[in-house]
Amino acid sequence: MAGVTWETLRELAGFRARTGCAVSFYLDLDPRFTPTAAELDTRTRALLDEAHKRAEASRDRRTHEQQASVRAGLERIERYFESEFTREGVRGVAVFAATAEDFFRPLLLAAPVEDCVRVADELYLTPLVPLAGGPNGALVAFVGRERGDVYELRDGRLEPVASRSEEQPRRHDQGGWSQARFQRHIDELADRHLRDVAEELERRLRRRRKAQLVVAGAEDIRSELMGRLSRDVRTAVVGWANAEAHAGASELLAAVKPVLEQKHAEQEADLMTRWHDSLGRNGRASAGWAPTLEAASDSRVDVLLYEPRANSELWRCPSCGRLQLEGGTCPADETELQHSQEGLDLLLHQTLQRGGAARAITSRRDLDPVGGVGALLRF
Repeated sequence: MAGVTWETLRELAGFRARTGCAVSFYLDLDPRFTPTAAELDTRTRALLDEAHKRAEASRDRRTHEQQASVRAGLERIERYFESEFTREGVRGVAVFAATAEDFFRPLLLAAPVEDCVRVADELYLTPLVPLAGGPNGALVAFVGRERGDVYELRDGRLEPVASRSEEQPRRHDQGGWSQARFQRHIDELADRHLRDVAEELERRLRRRRKAQLVVAGAEDIRSELMGRLSRDVRTAVVGWANAEAHAGASELLAAVKPVLEQKHAEQEADLMTRWHDSLGRNGRASAGWAPTLEAASDSRVDVLLYEPRANSELWRCPSCGRLQLEGGTCPADETELQHSQEGLDLLLHQTLQRGGAARAITSRRDLDPVGGVGALLRF
């Protein structure tokens, strides 16, 4: 599975079908609701059948070329699930097809998404944005006096990236050494081991700018390890988790997940504090649909903040992409504006195309009074 990154989203946001008919297909593969291959096949066919019916029911809105493009896109998606798709480890899938442009892009996802199909000149990206803002890329280190394993969180799974585990001497290895000398020897080996682990973490974090680090292990090892970590590595540590000495990747993931979720909530709180402060102090923030649309159209949005269910009808300029709540002509080039019911998705496109990021606010209700949308601005 390829993780959903901001680069991926910006690439997809930049696509536009010349025929006006790109198909965006999302399928929820949460094993709790679709546990077997037979049930997956039934749900996939049902969603495709419904999409075909909707396309036929709305054919009078499209030209013959556009309708042919929609039909061909759905057929291409159907062939993908019949002969190319592999479910292993997948909890959701997004497939984009615009056959007139020879464009086809499946994305296998580590998180569930709601079933939906959209047809428009742009790709429907709203379900993917929260995945790009998740903990993907975080490092997890299990550290003990013998064990030193480093994992990376990739698409909902911990993948091993380094091991600095060393077997330490046991009491039966003491031989003719005195107890004190033997203990000093064990302590020296443990110290060297922890320094090796610290150096490994330093190397890994140097390659992953701004990566988060969670350390798992027994509580008595924490102070020993922290004393050997550089300032940059200590800064990257977002929390600690207790885990058994022989915990595998799945057990470690269960142990560190609450730590990452807590960090996510803290980041949301920090963003909303910045938003409130900026609204009242320097104006580098917007609140509500109209000012946020204007800021996005002027390339001023740094981070778009939105509630997952927020949406609004709006109008878009087909020439320059400018967005506004009222119809008429574009104030920039006087082109007739086009109506859309997918306001949030268009706002996300506008933000991503101009280098901004977005954050779905899930743990707070600060945006309720302003229609569920706001932004931190560049200027």
